Amino acid sequence: RNTIRFFSPQMQSMVDAHAAVENGLRAALANAAFRLFYQPQVDAAGRVTGAEALIRWVGEDGRFVSPAAFIPVAEETGLIVPVGTWVLEQACRQAHEWATVHSHQAPLMVTVNVSARQLSQADFGDVLRRVLDDTGVDPATICLEITEGAVMADVDAAWTMLRQAKALGVYLA
Repeated sequence: RNTIRFFSPQMQSMVDAHAAVENGLRAALANAAFRLFYQPQVDAAGRVTGAEALIRWVGEDGRFVSPAAFIPVAEETGLIVPVGTWVLEQACRQAHEWATVHSHQAPLMVTVNVSARQLSQADFGDVLRRVLDDTGVDPATICLEITEGAVMADVDAAWTMLRQAKALGVYLA
């Protein structure tokens, strides 16, 4: 009907792979198939001063799915918002636990990456406040790492959210 359509098996393969990752992400959220690992951050003397929370997805076959394979799909589909909230909740719980168990030491700073999509959510400040309250973590032990691209996507909204986060007492990087 007055259109031209091109098809190739490679295109279909890409569409199928994208759909499989998206469906897998939805199932992973429902089935708690994500894990957080913590990359130590050290000072010049080699002392651990904090940790960066890194999400990993354990596939149905028990193998890890590369973040390079699922993060872009999560961003594109909007699933990064619930995934990011899960990461924030788990990282805050861990930071609180470390502070409780090691109360005789200086608290460790836990860094959490925040995506542009999360930052652009109108309720991001409310979500952050709820997570901080629910986990009982000291906000001063949480650092939100935000890329320049996340801020540049919507500068006004980003600044509003960053001011809210800062007012809650979290660090920003």
